[in-house]
Formats: sequence, structure tokens, C-alpha cells
Amino acid sequence: MEQTIATLINDFEAGKMDRRQLIKSLAALALAGPALASQPVAAQVKAPWKTVHLDHISYSVSDYKKSAQWYANLMGWEIANDNGQNQATLRIGTVGEVIIRNSRRPAGATPVAAPAPATAGGPPRPPLTGVINHVSWGVEPWDTDGVKAELTKRGLNPREDFVGADFKSFHVLDPDGWDLQISNQTKVG
Repeated sequence: MEQTIATLINDFEAGKMDRRQLIKSLAALALAGPALASQPVAAQVKAPWKTVHLDHISYSVSDYKKSAQWYANLMGWEIANDNGQNQATLRIGTVGEVIIRNSRRPAGATPVAAPAPATAGGPPRPPLTGVINHVSWGVEPWDTDGVKAELTKRGLNPREDFVGADFKSFHVLDPDGWDLQISNQTKVG
């Protein structure tokens, strides 16, 4: 519903509808809202498949070479492909891959061009309303004191995040300021 309201307001601001049409549309939406909310949502129905493999995660960074080397050195990821210009693919054992590509601009930098549409010729992406808080990677072998010492030696200022008797982890910031959690959890479940 929020997206519908945003679209109506954008249409009004763009002159595609007058104030009276906007108010009528918002009123109709308000009346229909409870009925729409009570309808089953297709996304709540279980899909006929299950996830069995992580293909890749894509990181947008300010300097792909610096970030690729940082993750390769710290996490032991293999640089499987580097196009030499703006992107590298790092293999994480048998878990999957991370694609690290340039696109985040350093603070204060002026954008070269407007953001690309979601698909060629398609509408632009809607504004971001959520972000990934952090990514946690399980590593082995795990030695709590040894992991902390290595992170400290690298100047990463590890922050402890221990939950219960069995879960041990540390948070550090990557070269672009993203929160990376390194934990002793290497198994699903």
C-alpha cells in the first residue's frame, strides 16, 4: 500500500492528477485498504522449490581491487576472476561466490551519471527502504583468542558478539564501512 500511496503522490507532484483526483484516490485506497490486507498474499504461499545453494552475493564498493584483496587476505576467499577494470569474483570454498564491483562512491564524490534503471529500458528502481545490517560468515578452524588477536593485529578493532555458550563471533568493518561478522558457526541449523 505504501508504494501505491507514493505513486499517487508522485503523479500529483508531476502534474498527472489534480488535488481533487489525489484526494479521491487516497480516500478510495483508505476504504479498500482493510479489504486488501485481509486477502491472502501470494508471497505467503510456500513456493514449490527450496534453496539448495548460494550462487553469489554482490557487493558494491568504492575500490573493487582493494576490497577483493582485503576479503581474500582476511577470509581466505579465492579470487576466481578479475576483469582488471571494475569487478572481481571471489570463490568461497563450496559455499558460493561474492562479486565485488565498483559503484559506491567515496563520501563527497559527485556522481558521473544517474543511476541505471533496474532493467534496460525499464522503470528506475524504487527508493531503498531497507538495508542489510551485516553479513556473518562462519570460519574454521575457530579459536576465539586467535581470531581476536588476528583481527586486532590487522587494525580492525573487533567487537565481541557472543550469544549463549556455543556461539562466538566478532564484528569488524570492511574497507567501505560495512559490518562483517566472523563466527564459529559453520553449519546450517
